[in-house]
Amino acid sequence: MFERYEAGERAVLVHIDFSREGEREDFDELRLLASSAGVQACGEITGKRSSPHPKYFCGTGKAEEIAHLVRAVEADIVIFNHALTPAQERNIEQICECRVLDRTGLILDIFAQRARTHEGKLQVELAQLRYISTRLIRGWTHLERQKGGIGLRGPGETQLESDRRLVRERIKTILKRLEKVAKQREQGRRARQRREVPTVSLVGYTNAGKSTLFNRITAAGVYAEDQLFATLDPTLRRIDVNQVGPTILADTVGFIRHLPHDLVAAFKGTLTETREADLLLHVVDCADDRCAENIESVNEVLAEIEADEIPVLLVYNKIDNLDDAVARIDRNDQGVPVRVWLSARADVGIELLFEALTELLGQAIADLTLVLPPAESRWVAKLHELNAVQQVEYDEQGQTVVQVKLPERDWQRLLKASEGRLHHFIRE
Repeated sequence: MFERYEAGERAVLVHIDFSREGEREDFDELRLLASSAGVQACGEITGKRSSPHPKYFCGTGKAEEIAHLVRAVEADIVIFNHALTPAQERNIEQICECRVLDRTGLILDIFAQRARTHEGKLQVELAQLRYISTRLIRGWTHLERQKGGIGLRGPGETQLESDRRLVRERIKTILKRLEKVAKQREQGRRARQRREVPTVSLVGYTNAGKSTLFNRITAAGVYAEDQLFATLDPTLRRIDVNQVGPTILADTVGFIRHLPHDLVAAFKGTLTETREADLLLHVVDCADDRCAENIESVNEVLAEIEADEIPVLLVYNKIDNLDDAVARIDRNDQGVPVRVWLSARADVGIELLFEALTELLGQAIADLTLVLPPAESRWVAKLHELNAVQQVEYDEQGQTVVQVKLPERDWQRLLKASEGRLHHFIRE
């Protein structure tokens, strides 16, 4: 359905610096994205603007400069390090006489190359369809359908309208299939909750070393390369943590600055492993110059997928690339681990990570007895939904006495949903 360019095509990379901090992108990241897509960068154009040009994004003069470079180096494609509107994309294509791709399109292309599982391929296709649905252009007018009969003569359905209808129908089909896969995942999660198996999810900026750490801990042998979005499909493995027992570790897709919303929406199913985790291991490339900005970008995506309330342990990876860093655990004022410094590639500090996991997961289960008056009995049903109820009794006043055991994360969510009222019903 998609005319994807072949890997190895020659490309001109375009990067424009804007004065507003929130709109800035990293040119080095574009080079890495292009390399990950298998594109050969044969020319680069940079510039500065206060705001995007409405017609050409980069301005008329800069667009002509790009067109001149395209012809000089015989490039097949122009890749922008920004999100372009469909109109801007078409206008630049006309002046450059070659294909134009924006940052979102490039990320989608990498995802299309990396997807391995049935679910991953469906999610990528869904994101691509949502992306191209705004980029279908009017053409093929010779294929307008003629309708016969009085009052029905006319152009009928144009090819553009037909394409849009086909895209809408395909999106509906994919959503139904993904819903089915999501239900299967949910059954697996519920089974783990019934067995009270905690789940730990690896998150972090793309190329932070999550898959290398995952392989080091689990010997899973998942694909790990020094490139952006090496991992796309989630992988689950069992590990044993001291004093906690069997624990599920999930390796997930990496995040990136200004991750396209269509991708976040399409990968909601995959990211559910992150949303439902008891603990997030936020893997950080501590040798990266933009380390702090990358952490902020990941936190933004976590907030977008409603995973920002889950306890987080920062894992500062790649300390072998720093001169003075040593493997250690940093703790807060209460003595709780908040940061672990290690190197997955050099196998340094892994035992410290397990030490921190033992401490954090041991505290992550809430074991409580609630005494609920009749007016608050609806919370019993909520607790049953979470498979948290251990025992139910009724006292002489008609109150429900419920013994519950559930992940601390779920208890905090219940507290928030009850606006703190449940806290008053805990039996001391």
